[in-house]
Amino acid sequence: MTQTRFSRLRLSIAAVTVATLAGSALLTATTGTAPAAAAPTAGALTGKTIFLDPGHQGSAAGHDLAKQVPDGRGGTKDCQTTGATGVNGTPEHTVNWDIAQLVKAGLESQGARVVLSRNDDTGWGGCVDERAAAASRSGAAVAVSLHADSTTTGSDATKKGFHMIVPTLPVPDATVNQVQGSGGRTASNLMRDAFLKAGFPAANYAGVVNGIQTRSDIAAVNLTKVPAVFIEMGNLSNPQEAAALSGRDGQLKYSMAITDGILNYVSGAAATSGSSAPTTSAPTTSAPGAAATTPPTTTTTPSGDDSELSAVLPFIQKLLGTEDPAEIAQLMLTEGQDASAQVLNAMLEVIYGLFGGKLPIG
Repeated sequence: MTQTRFSRLRLSIAAVTVATLAGSALLTATTGTAPAAAAPTAGALTGKTIFLDPGHQGSAAGHDLAKQVPDGRGGTKDCQTTGATGVNGTPEHTVNWDIAQLVKAGLESQGARVVLSRNDDTGWGGCVDERAAAASRSGAAVAVSLHADSTTTGSDATKKGFHMIVPTLPVPDATVNQVQGSGGRTASNLMRDAFLKAGFPAANYAGVVNGIQTRSDIAAVNLTKVPAVFIEMGNLSNPQEAAALSGRDGQLKYSMAITDGILNYVSGAAATSGSSAPTTSAPTTSAPGAAATTPPTTTTTPSGDDSELSAVLPFIQKLLGTEDPAEIAQLMLTEGQDASAQVLNAMLEVIYGLFGGKLPIG
């Protein structure tokens, strides 16, 4: 992250923390007092469970990563991997973990119970089949797996963008087939829409069609019995995307888009509960890693039009685009006072905690 971008984020953190806590920039800046933990908030996700899987992990922690486990298609695959490494040296597992922490904070600010597949970025998080089983046991409204792609070990500036991976249908397990062919596909499409709305480009490689890639080899969606979304947030081989995925301001934007997609899906699922499952056209069967030959079904954002978070996306752009503390404070007072600001504030408190309880001012 450049010094200018870091400076902007520091000012944003200071302004948001001040606006949230008590209205005096001097209070926190001079005392270094950390904000009190936010109390659970009743909100759009009250009573809902969300399962977050920060993909991969930092080490084998004494386990055999090459152990073969079920892939959901009658075959097997490696238990787990430590993931890719960005062209800037940032490990994928750390990117996934950091963004998951921000998403968790945002979801909890709206009353959700969040279950994580792993407890930290260094220890054991389970094989891919174990994580799918944990998601199924959680009874989550949706399970979201966070990943960052890599197209080469070196720099690759030409390939960029996000994509959602959905399973080739039919999936052998009848329950998984029904759930992922309906709710899982709807949730994936809505997440795709949230990423596009946030200004992230759909991937321009690997045969991705409108932000969706269909594969048969992803155990997370082949085995999970609750609606699943598998996100490749960007390409760590692309220097620009690697910087965004590892920088705090970029992670904030990714996290807001992911939270937006989850809220859109869960609120829509709640509104249509008791009705028949959404109709989606099954993609053409393809080999592992190949794209579907039919375009993904277009979904409609749940009634209520755009979610509460959609309005905050241009607000974040404004917030990160100024270095004037007075302007930031004014933005928070005039545009940051709704539920979307609760999500943003919760995420910024997580970022704030990375500095040891002291605002990095000056």
